[in-house]
Amino acid sequence: MDEAALPGFRRAVLDTMRALTALGHTLAGHVATSLDLPADYLDSRYTREPTTLFRIFHYPKDPIPSGASDAAAPRWGVGEHTDYGLLTILIQDDVGGLEVHTERGWVSAPPIPGTFICNIGDMLERMTGGLYRSTPHLVRSSATRDRISFPFFFDPGWDARIHPIVVPSADDAERQRRARWDGASVFDFGGTYGEYLLSKVSKVFPELLPK
Repeated sequence: MDEAALPGFRRAVLDTMRALTALGHTLAGHVATSLDLPADYLDSRYTREPTTLFRIFHYPKDPIPSGASDAAAPRWGVGEHTDYGLLTILIQDDVGGLEVHTERGWVSAPPIPGTFICNIGDMLERMTGGLYRSTPHLVRSSATRDRISFPFFFDPGWDARIHPIVVPSADDAERQRRARWDGASVFDFGGTYGEYLLSKVSKVFPELLPK
């Protein structure tokens, strides 16, 4: 990126990533204590050197075509998915459009000024045997306004092997398969976080797989 075109942008991004990484470590400590574990349990085993990713997403407005028969039809920004790692810390603007899947169906997660949304990922569900559940979510584009969101992914180290803290039952695994759009269960996975991440991303970018 041309630094002259956006002066200060690189510094702002790096400062934001440092602050969100510190917040991720704090949240990991609270998750550990909620499980009656030492506060440094996740950091000492999985996130001392976390895999982090900060993305800046622009969702263009998606106007309803003139004469459309169903103005209420879903307008997709991102389809249903779960995040792959531990925690996603999301900053979003005031446009809205994020929805999460619950036992009651799809519900809106509207932006609240001065707050983050914290989303649970697949590896935290695997670790906790489903006590913390990876949250299926999607984004519906606005018909009238562009949307900007800033997700920060705070995930296990690349070479970390993800071992269950709580061992799930067969019913837990089957429940998860039924709940997920892809019919998969994170409890079936056994390997490093990097291997899990590559297995997911390579479905879209197969050239990332080692030759």
